[in-house]
Amino acid sequence: MFADLGFSSLTAPQAAIWFGLGLGLMFGLLAQRTRFCLRRAIAGDPAERRPAAGVWLMALAVALLGTQAAVFQGWIRFDSHRFLATDLPWLAIAVGGVLFGIGMVLTRGCASRLTVLTGQGNLRALTVLVVFAVVAHATLKGVLAPLRTTLGSVTLPLGEATSLAALPGGGLLWAALIAVAALGFSLRSGASRVALIGAAFLGALVPLGWVGTGLVLYDDFDPIAMESLAFTSTWSDSLFFTIASSSIPANFGIGLIGGTLAGALVAALTFREFRWESFSSPAQTGRYITGGALMGLGGVLAGGCTVGAGLSGLPTLGTAAILALAAIVAGGLLGQRLVTPSSSGSGARETTPQPVPAE
Repeated sequence: MFADLGFSSLTAPQAAIWFGLGLGLMFGLLAQRTRFCLRRAIAGDPAERRPAAGVWLMALAVALLGTQAAVFQGWIRFDSHRFLATDLPWLAIAVGGVLFGIGMVLTRGCASRLTVLTGQGNLRALTVLVVFAVVAHATLKGVLAPLRTTLGSVTLPLGEATSLAALPGGGLLWAALIAVAALGFSLRSGASRVALIGAAFLGALVPLGWVGTGLVLYDDFDPIAMESLAFTSTWSDSLFFTIASSSIPANFGIGLIGGTLAGALVAALTFREFRWESFSSPAQTGRYITGGALMGLGGVLAGGCTVGAGLSGLPTLGTAAILALAAIVAGGLLGQRLVTPSSSGSGARETTPQPVPAE
């Protein structure tokens, strides 16, 4: 379709960079205003968990309906996508998801949330993302790649069960059922109407990304990958591009990261929420760096983060994405248990949790 748009000085890969930049800009703005983050719904302050879950599920509902509607119209197809692989690397996904979930609790934010926080001046988030990107790149192409391939070699043949779309009723029906359940929870979650509307627009960016890269920018002579919102491989690519831009070209993911940082910065400055923040102690620094490393390793093994495998992945209805998101949630719950102080019996001395800087 890209060839029909009439561009004479812009190739499809070049257009994808600008498209990613625009998509990221919108994501950064909306995520900053809605405080969009799955970690808050799993392991945030008790009073904010239900509203945070409502915001996340509202975005997921719109992403599901929009993506499967595009599939139904024949605009995009996920038949050859990694989330619908016939051999499921279940061990890598399960281990990676749990590691990512624990890591996001240690760092008080998933990769997308930390990207937004970096844009509003949080140096803790920036430090974590550098570690996250280094470890993710090492897992994809460096010293940790053998671990990835070893775990990834343990697979389960799925046959026709690669997607919920293979079940009776088809993909659109199952997407609608999940979306209705998610919407029902969101509307009763206590989240503000403004936050839910913002989350709906944020969720619409997912099908926009799939259709934009898979249909509008499709070019037989200069193909690009069909992608949407994601923050694991994109941060790895962004790090590599930053230090070797003369050797590798920019791509959609690099534009997405740049746009997200810019969008969050604009929102933070506009609403006077930009402020410099850093670590308060060596112990806190160690905790965040450990969490960033776990997220980098886990995000690659699981095939994505809470956005790449969750918000964007689940709308594919792929079994791999469903398993990855379930493992991330399980890891988050486990991580919360590990970091929450507890008393051992009625005679135990009462402990006061140390304050943790706001995310």
